[in-house]
Amino acid sequence: MPTLDTYRKQAKLLMRWHREQNYSLGGKVRQVPRLADLTDRQVLDAPFPLALAQEVVAAEAGFDSWAALKAGAGEAKPAEPPAAEPVVQSATPIFFVSDVTASAAFYRDRLGFEIDFLHGKPAFYGSVSRGGACLHLRHVDHPGFAEWAAREESVILATIEVQGVKALFDAYAAAGVAFAQKLTRQAWGGLDFQVRDPDGNVFSFVEYRR
Repeated sequence: MPTLDTYRKQAKLLMRWHREQNYSLGGKVRQVPRLADLTDRQVLDAPFPLALAQEVVAAEAGFDSWAALKAGAGEAKPAEPPAAEPVVQSATPIFFVSDVTASAAFYRDRLGFEIDFLHGKPAFYGSVSRGGACLHLRHVDHPGFAEWAAREESVILATIEVQGVKALFDAYAAAGVAFAQKLTRQAWGGLDFQVRDPDGNVFSFVEYRR
């Protein structure tokens, strides 16, 4: 339903039509019962105050008067469209490291990642990525969580899905990358291996059975 502000704009438009001597105004004015017999020329020659324009707009909208239109339209604003459903797109793990620059170099030189950025001098935060995988690196003086994870069995901090995981494992093995777990077919069907970075963060590369 149009708002009251919309009807007000329509009334101002009719007044402009009258000033411009637009013959289209006659048909609208004749919708008011008491003005039904006026010709187009009579409509344009007669005064056309705002109150009359509002009366015409009310009649066109199906109301007996401007007051009735105001009561029916109110000052309500158009309803806002419903909010779109949220879509979760990705997640970025953050590894705690003692030296962000050195850690980023490890991912670049040993694992084939690209350094997206290093922030700070010296760097205290950074990002590395390869394909669709992205890891963030944050400096801490003592990355104790990785030390705790190293004492536990099969604790990994991130999983990176790969197509052709065996070829990647072979490439890393040829480059002398140290593995926390070599290539293994898991009971749940995945084929994966694990790498431990210089700060003890363990993460896996996995190919799921399709």
